[in-house]
Amino acid sequence: MDIEERHRPLKVDVLTVGPMQTTCYIASDKATDEMMVVDPGDDRDLVVESIRMTGGRPKYIVNTHGHADHIAGNAQLKELYPDAQVCVHPEDAELLVKPAKNLSMFFGGAVKSPPADRLLNEGDAVSLGGNTFTVIHLPGHTKGGIGLYWSGTDSVAGLVFSGDALFAGGIGRTDFPGGDEQALRTAIREKLLTLPDDTLVLPGHGPATTIGREKQTNPFFTAE
Repeated sequence: MDIEERHRPLKVDVLTVGPMQTTCYIASDKATDEMMVVDPGDDRDLVVESIRMTGGRPKYIVNTHGHADHIAGNAQLKELYPDAQVCVHPEDAELLVKPAKNLSMFFGGAVKSPPADRLLNEGDAVSLGGNTFTVIHLPGHTKGGIGLYWSGTDSVAGLVFSGDALFAGGIGRTDFPGGDEQALRTAIREKLLTLPDDTLVLPGHGPATTIGREKQTNPFFTAE
């Protein structure tokens, strides 16, 4: 799916990074070149090259949650772009700075991010040029999981960065510390599946999907 063409006010570059094949997104406002890097999980050179090719500078480094495969590139990006704000939900802020809590053991080393510059709560607005993303708290994969929703325009469908909450045909794992399957199902059902059907879902792993498609085909919800 051509994300840039479908969402004309925004350019969204999609990168697959790190050993867990995390999907990192670089969203850019086309009018101002302000950027938001969502979940820079690793592969700094790839991420930086994409930033440079677009020609802007990151305003935000947003982590949809604090697991190591979504935050491993924070420190290097913050070093290169010190004005960029590291953003995360308060419930996951501790995971950024404590390798013992962010699942670093799965990666054979200690992953540590700079502390958050900004804490994102339910309903907060993240502005990128003339575009506004609304924070959606999606606990269940971690306590502080979030999504970022852009409502689109009169002629262009919206999109949501769903992190490891909602995937194409699935939901995030809930067997890690802080996981809660019922909380995750409830958050998805009440906060994501209520978005317009044509909303593009950009998850933390795997292919894009739409809200309408997941309502119709995701087995975690069609069987309810």
